[in-house]
Amino acid sequence: MFYPYLFVLFSLLSAACQTGKLTVQANLPGNLKEISAVEITPHSPLLWVIEDAGNKNELYGLNNQGEIAVTIQIDNSKNKDWEELTTDQEGNVYIGDIGNNNLKRSIFTIYKVKTPSKKSTTIPAESIEFSLPKHIKSRDFEAFFLYKDQFYLISKEKGKAIVIAVPNIVGKHTARLVQSFKLDGKNTKITSADISDDGKTVIVLNHDNVWKLNNFSGEHFFDGTITEMPFEHSSQKEGICFKNDDSVYITDEKNKSSGGKLYQFSIKNN
Repeated sequence: MFYPYLFVLFSLLSAACQTGKLTVQANLPGNLKEISAVEITPHSPLLWVIEDAGNKNELYGLNNQGEIAVTIQIDNSKNKDWEELTTDQEGNVYIGDIGNNNLKRSIFTIYKVKTPSKKSTTIPAESIEFSLPKHIKSRDFEAFFLYKDQFYLISKEKGKAIVIAVPNIVGKHTARLVQSFKLDGKNTKITSADISDDGKTVIVLNHDNVWKLNNFSGEHFFDGTITEMPFEHSSQKEGICFKNDDSVYITDEKNKSSGGKLYQFSIKNN
């Protein structure tokens, strides 16, 4: 005999096991298979996302159901490898064209997009270009955030990684080395980051957990208290941002029958 309610219960339990401590908020649009970042801004109800290398130079605003509410073409830009988003208090969005998988890139770009909204269709971007200091070899970056008018970028490396700083000033710059660090564990390649509104907590992401950084001094974020928070779920997670002081939004890329979702994760008491 077939018991439909048992099937429903089994499905719910299976979904819970598959997502671990993550709560699924929405399915992401099926035509955006390689979402690489997520961000919310002070003056918009939308979740802003981008796709990475080889995709369009477009910024997408999603509603709470994960549906595309607005598509904005970013003029004066090229999606060489868009990997990260951050914002400022005015609601400007910054797109990090900072990916460097083949480690041959010498010039990186952060695009400034002024206050995107539901009414926007095309917005010209301003460019903040930077190179690495001469004594630092080429690195891959997928994570950055804005703090006190400086962008802080975290390299995506196994083992020892670095933090560099770039001023939030349109033009060309040489990045400044802030610190080197090494996280405990085997899978420590950082794919996204964000900082809380009060500047006291930094979160950094990889595919199966997030690290919460606090009690740091100045810009030496990895010298403070580091708390590792596992998801009990592994997928190609590429985007993270604060929802509020106690929880974050996370996105992962679509991979065959898995991924392509917007999650919520609690960082309170973790």
